Amino acid sequence: MQNIVFLDRDSLLANVRKPAFEHQWRDYPATQPGEVAERLAGATIAITNKVPVRAADIARLPDLKMIAVAATGTDNVDLAACRERGIVVSNIRNYSVVAVPEHCFALILALRRNLLAYSADVNAGLWQKSSTFCLFNHPIGDLAGSRLGIVGYGALGHKVAQLGRAFGMQVCVATRTPVDDPEVTNLPLEELLRTCDVITLHLPLNDKTRNMIGARELSMMKKTALLINTARGGLVDEAALAQALKDGVIAGAGFDVLSKEPPVPDNPLLGLNQPNFILTPHVAWASAGAMQTLADMLIDNVEAFVAGQPTNVM
Repeated sequence: MQNIVFLDRDSLLANVRKPAFEHQWRDYPATQPGEVAERLAGATIAITNKVPVRAADIARLPDLKMIAVAATGTDNVDLAACRERGIVVSNIRNYSVVAVPEHCFALILALRRNLLAYSADVNAGLWQKSSTFCLFNHPIGDLAGSRLGIVGYGALGHKVAQLGRAFGMQVCVATRTPVDDPEVTNLPLEELLRTCDVITLHLPLNDKTRNMIGARELSMMKKTALLINTARGGLVDEAALAQALKDGVIAGAGFDVLSKEPPVPDNPLLGLNQPNFILTPHVAWASAGAMQTLADMLIDNVEAFVAGQPTNVM
């Protein structure tokens, strides 16, 4: 008999089928960090999307055998402590290869064509007062012929590259392993930052990538460049980005993630009330189709573990 506890069920708006083996199931809409050990007491399988499961919690959970992460990122789980205890950690991979790239390009197009600024002008009555049939208050750029820089080239990076080529963009990539593709230009990160018109991040957050884009890196970018982040908030120094946008160091940024979520009130990016910055609340992944795919893969992982053939193991 497996005892399964889902710590943050409300984070997944999808039908989660019950596993095809004998089990007990409990779920909670949300769980605070201080409640983890108590709620997982007696559990053999824990399911978490974003609730942290740290070493101190794991030490209090002798029955725990598996943590099924209902997401790709596993930075909320102490993997070292799990390995030491022999706890299997499985994540979800490649479920949002349509949703995230589409959201990425929604941000790119809105910024490149200054949609927020023009919408604000119309709402302010400026078009209605115009002496001509249109307004030219803000620059508009085409994607065709521009350079798309992708940092990290997994499944999401591949799909973003496909969309970029469909728009007529030249695709450049900065990644640890060179990409063997004649349609992709491999560049060192600094050259990519200096030469690309749109830079989008698609890599995990870890000690090597934390704050990899700071004031120095932003200063390398073109003044006309855009920075897009639908990966992890901690990849970018948020204070440095806020200042760079205020000072016109870069043309704009579109983010779906922040370093702490939900954000704290004093996050420097929350106070940016300017049309060259778009912030969405970590929803790039959250199309109905992507969430249902995630839910199905989540239970696939749990069933595979119980069958003795764990999949997507970290």
